[in-house]
Amino acid sequence: MPNVSVYKTDGKEAGTIQLKDEVFGVEINKAVMHDAVVAHLANRRQGTQSALTRSEVRGGGIKPFRQKGTGRARQGTIRAPQMAGGGVVFAPKPRDYSTKLNKKVRALAICSALSQKVADKDIIVMEDLKMKAPKTKEMVTILKSLKAGKALIVTNGKDEDVVRAAANLQGVKTTMASTLSVYDILNFDKFIVTKDAIQAIEEVYA
Repeated sequence: MPNVSVYKTDGKEAGTIQLKDEVFGVEINKAVMHDAVVAHLANRRQGTQSALTRSEVRGGGIKPFRQKGTGRARQGTIRAPQMAGGGVVFAPKPRDYSTKLNKKVRALAICSALSQKVADKDIIVMEDLKMKAPKTKEMVTILKSLKAGKALIVTNGKDEDVVRAAANLQGVKTTMASTLSVYDILNFDKFIVTKDAIQAIEEVYA
C-alpha cells in the first residue's frame, strides 16, 4: 500500500496516510483512461450545430437561365451548393454525441488516473481545508505553501468556503469525491484531496 504525506494548510507535514492498493496502486491502464476522456469530452458537446441543405434554403425555385446557348454551365437553381448563397453539401444537423461507458470500465479508469498521480508524486493529501475566511487570498496562500500551481481540489462534500475561495483562480478547480472524472484528474498538475475525501473515494472504488 502506498504511503503519502499529509499536510496542513500552512504546508507543514502532519503525518502520513496509507492508501489502498485497489484504488491508488492499480496497474495503470492508459487505453481505458483514454476511452474515459474521449467519452467525457463527447458528452460535453452540445450537438446543436446546424446548416441548411439546398432543399431548405429559401428561394431558387426558377431556373436561373436557359439550358443552352449562354456559354455557361447549366444550372437548375441558384440555391445549389456551388452557388453563392446556396445550400451546404452534407450539412451538419443537431445530433447526440454522448457515449456510454460501462460502470466497471469507468471505475478502472478512475483508479488508473489516481494511481498515475500517486506514481508521479502529484497527489497532496490535506488534513483539512478550513480557512479563516472564504477569500481568494487565503487560497492563494495555501496553494503557495503546498507549491501547487494548476490544481484540482477535492473535498468530501460541497464546501462552500473552498468553492468561493478558489472560484476566481485560473488553473484551479474544485470538485467533490462523488463527482470525480478522469479528465479532471489528468488535466491538472496537482491532485489536492482532503483525508475524509480519500476515505470517501476508497469506499466507492475499493
